[in-house]
Amino acid sequence: MTSNESGSPDDAENESSSASDIDSELAEMLENRDVETVIGELVDEDSDSAAAAVEHDIDSLAAERDEMRSTAQRLQADFENFKKRSARETAAAGESAIARFIEQLLPVLDAFERAVDAVSGADETVRRGVELAFGEFTSTLGRNGVVRIEALGQPFDPDLHEAVAHEETGEHEAPVVVEELRAGYRINNRVIRATMVRVAQ
Repeated sequence: MTSNESGSPDDAENESSSASDIDSELAEMLENRDVETVIGELVDEDSDSAAAAVEHDIDSLAAERDEMRSTAQRLQADFENFKKRSARETAAAGESAIARFIEQLLPVLDAFERAVDAVSGADETVRRGVELAFGEFTSTLGRNGVVRIEALGQPFDPDLHEAVAHEETGEHEAPVVVEELRAGYRINNRVIRATMVRVAQ
């Protein structure tokens, strides 16, 4: 056995002395401080660390909750706007479809008016039948919002009237409708056909 492989008595003595010194230091520290206080401080340090971690997690979750709530509110507002816009577009499309349909019926209404004028001197039964049919037709249109535009004697309005003839009479300061050549109609304040008129000024 070599000197490297076996420990000398001095080395063993030194190790024993070092361990004894550490034990003495610990004993001295414990003598100077209450064991429960030391343990309490260690627990307090762990508690403070754990509390800080929990508080950080709570703050993160609160921020995430607020962001999700804000996103949900924006989505709800967008959806409400979409519903309102869709309702308006649907209503406008329905009104446009009705207006186009009524516009196609106006020549039939014109023909009815001419028929009423044509049978004014005819047999009472025929005249009465045409007038009843004409009245029923105009009543049906009226119930659906179709209104005849007043023109005769009214100031000329390019939004309501279509002037096809003008004359200077000196009787009016502003253009006035003096003759209605073809009736005009509107539905829910939307002009579907302007009144064709003669204007004097």
